[in-house]
Amino acid sequence: MHKKLIALAVAGLASSGAFAQANVTIYGIADASFDLVKISGDANNELGNTTRVSTNSSYIGFKGKESLGNGMEALFQFESGVSFDNAGTLSTNRDSYVGIKGAFGTVMLGTMTGPTRALGTTLDINPGATGIGANNSLIGKLGNRALGSTNTGTWDYSPSSSCARSSSCQSVFDNRWKNAIAYVSPTFAGVNATVLYAANENKALNGLNAADTSAYDLGLKYANGPVMAAVTYNAVSRGNSADNKFSDLRIGGSYKFGAASIRAMFDLARADNLGGAKYTQAVYGVGATYDVTPASKLIGQFYMARDEKMNGSSRDDTGAKLFEIGVLHSLSKRTTLKAAYAMINNDQRASYDFGINAVGINAGSLPAGASTVGGTVQGLSLGVRHSF
Repeated sequence: MHKKLIALAVAGLASSGAFAQANVTIYGIADASFDLVKISGDANNELGNTTRVSTNSSYIGFKGKESLGNGMEALFQFESGVSFDNAGTLSTNRDSYVGIKGAFGTVMLGTMTGPTRALGTTLDINPGATGIGANNSLIGKLGNRALGSTNTGTWDYSPSSSCARSSSCQSVFDNRWKNAIAYVSPTFAGVNATVLYAANENKALNGLNAADTSAYDLGLKYANGPVMAAVTYNAVSRGNSADNKFSDLRIGGSYKFGAASIRAMFDLARADNLGGAKYTQAVYGVGATYDVTPASKLIGQFYMARDEKMNGSSRDDTGAKLFEIGVLHSLSKRTTLKAAYAMINNDQRASYDFGINAVGINAGSLPAGASTVGGTVQGLSLGVRHSF
């Protein structure tokens, strides 16, 4: 009832007909935490503690649908991230699209989560796959060679650089695809498929520097009762003069039994034609939850990034490990208290950072001459998550 009243109020402020549909839904997540985070440099060089308030992928959205007859529907969604820990603006920077759904499946156009990112978030133990312990701290990053903002042409594929303090530090495979068209098949006996293509909107013309970035993202998923299993493959071509190419293969699943659940994932990222070399890196992860009471749940996960390989040869001490343990306590169906401890233990030649709200393992965030290669990033997070 409250959502419908809000929708009517918004409609009153808009032009007549802008919200002519009666089934527009306003929804969102308000998720904030108080974090105490720390970077420890190599040789136990302590680089200090930081306290902060993080808004952990909070968002607001509008969605709706219209029956078109003959079993067909038009649907739309506009979703915006809300960083209420600092100044910001609203935009359709999250999953925002328009589409048609029928017996043939669903076709959508816009900015969307592809099946590869979706598998990673589904297998993460944190509500909303957010916070300092999220598995996107390690998966798909390929030694920080595959960071980027999808097909906009903004990429970072230098292993010596990392993410700035308080920024997102996820792989290109764990960001949403812009300029995308996707097809989601109907579900048959628990199985469905997704095909997504990201268009080459940044193509350089008329003699400009070569750029023609495009991508495709494929997924096959089985979900039936307590069992879920999926395989995805994401391939990206930068379309530049060096012909840089990135890809990621993920295989994972989960099983719920009684008060507990377990999940596991294998991730293999690859980069071709980077300085004439090919790089690969495998990441393994496991996670579990246990309902101590109907209102309280223990969570934990462990991910390990193996050493990178360059042209098939191992590059020693380039991996990392992610540990997280926490507890969730539901005050109601919509409000949850949460507490978690997370740590990334980098090998001597690695510099991974939190995927959500990075601490800042880079020279710009540290004292002159300080080194964090091989350092440890850790933190304690206490927060509240409310859905509406």
